[in-house]
Amino acid sequence: MNFLTHLFLSSGAPELLVGNLMGDFVKGRLDGRFPAGIEQGILLHREIDSFAGQNCHFLRSKRRLDQSFGLYRGVLVDLFYDHFLAAHWENYADVPFSVFISDAYRVLCEHKEFLPDKLQRIMPFMFRDWLPSYCAIGGIAAVLHRISCFRLKRANRLGDGAEALSRHYGGLYDDFRKFLPELIAFSGSKVISPTNKDKEAKITLMTE
Repeated sequence: MNFLTHLFLSSGAPELLVGNLMGDFVKGRLDGRFPAGIEQGILLHREIDSFAGQNCHFLRSKRRLDQSFGLYRGVLVDLFYDHFLAAHWENYADVPFSVFISDAYRVLCEHKEFLPDKLQRIMPFMFRDWLPSYCAIGGIAAVLHRISCFRLKRANRLGDGAEALSRHYGGLYDDFRKFLPELIAFSGSKVISPTNKDKEAKITLMTE
């Protein structure tokens, strides 16, 4: 659910950006289904998610939230961290937030032929309504309400997530400020290269 973070970590490379956003919509082995750069982005997306799921700051944020949120605590932290990134964008990026969102949308439209149908359907809403609203707690509340009511069939408390964000705002923001530099360093240290042996791709540390 941390769409903004994945876009942000794509280093301005168009195909990497496309794949990094596609990561939530493409499952299983890749086997050359997409251009190499897009597959690199998908694999980077998976590595980023794995890193976050094991990071001490991210895990601390999850523990701050009531256990009644259950497995959705990770979803909430993803969105909360996207909020902090959007709200403090000027601390992390040289390009204005609105320009970044516009440029990312243009790149995705230029690669529309590779995008999964589900992503194509939600993309206009994502870039017109969701991402621009992430700067405000009210925007996060609206996104959580849509997810809770329209995307999930089982009963859940995601609709109460914005209240949890407000209640634990200081602690969550402190976690985020420690987490993001580590994530940026991790993402920047990765190079993805295809391997014919496995017909998959592996991520290896960059060597100078």
